[in-house]
Amino acid sequence: MDYVDILALAPYGIGREEKEQIVAERLSWLTAHHREHCADYRKITDGLGYKEGAKAGSRDIPMMPVRLFKERELLSIPKEKVFKTMTSSGTTGQQVSRIFLDEETSRNQQLTLARIVSEFTGQSRMPMIIIDCPSVIRNRAMFSARGAGILGFSMFGSRRIYALDDSMKLNVEEISAFLEKYQGMPVLLFGFTFMIWKYFYQELIRTGVKLDLSQGILIHGGGWKKLAGEAVSREEFKERLREACGIQRVHDYYGMVEQTGCIYMECECGHLHASTYSDVIMRRMEDFAPCGVGEKGVIQVLSMIPTSYPGHSILTEDEGILLGEDDCPCGRKGKYFEVTGRIRNAEVRGCSDTYEQK
Repeated sequence: MDYVDILALAPYGIGREEKEQIVAERLSWLTAHHREHCADYRKITDGLGYKEGAKAGSRDIPMMPVRLFKERELLSIPKEKVFKTMTSSGTTGQQVSRIFLDEETSRNQQLTLARIVSEFTGQSRMPMIIIDCPSVIRNRAMFSARGAGILGFSMFGSRRIYALDDSMKLNVEEISAFLEKYQGMPVLLFGFTFMIWKYFYQELIRTGVKLDLSQGILIHGGGWKKLAGEAVSREEFKERLREACGIQRVHDYYGMVEQTGCIYMECECGHLHASTYSDVIMRRMEDFAPCGVGEKGVIQVLSMIPTSYPGHSILTEDEGILLGEDDCPCGRKGKYFEVTGRIRNAEVRGCSDTYEQK
């Protein structure tokens, strides 16, 4: 099935059997496409014993370890067709992933993100506060994961301001004026988890500033490692923000630069959801067999988007638990799950976790 046709489907309205057929067909096509156009991918999948033309379900599609994108330039297009290069987050001294996009893949990433997020925010664009600094997106040729996230979510804003200046200081006066101008209207806020906590929430507490964000919708992502170190749970994160500025609707999301666009949004019940355009499988560490519901494993993420690089089936370095499929109390179909942490000895990563003030 062509990706344009897939995008016409509802983001969370496809049941298990129909989705498995769509996912298997699309991922098999992508596997053949990347084997034809990326020599390294062909060698890797040959080594994994993949048989060309074999009828495969989504569980049988070869997995690329996410770390390979740090070690090799993997692309399925001529270099002159590269429209944008994305880089992953990483602490000082770490290698970063480099993801090569052509115009088609970049466009499909944006369309997918729009379809998914609109299910949670509605179809209309809203006044938007980006809880970050404007300097992050100035280099349009090479986006970091953080810059890509900001730019991607900016499409949902009708009018946008940055909550922080380039020295990471909170722009209290500008935010207050913005909220007064759009008083009584829904306002979208976007940022990365640790940065919201450190540069927004903690600064509000330190200064005693009161902002009325009772009409706000906050979307955040990018890592919980530092907050876990501060013993801040997801529930406490939401409760503290509610107390500080009245915000009621808070949605975490799970995603990575290696599969930009196919994010896994948190529903009202606190569960992360795979959309129609993606899938997730938990794998046992000892033999990589699929886990059952309630069983912890390494997270494999599947995306139907990427044609410019072989990123459609990736084994991450995160652990998670599949909670169920098609039966979340929120009413959305598809798999829903939770992320429990990083596998042992995996590199630290996360857009907000790896921010270092120069």
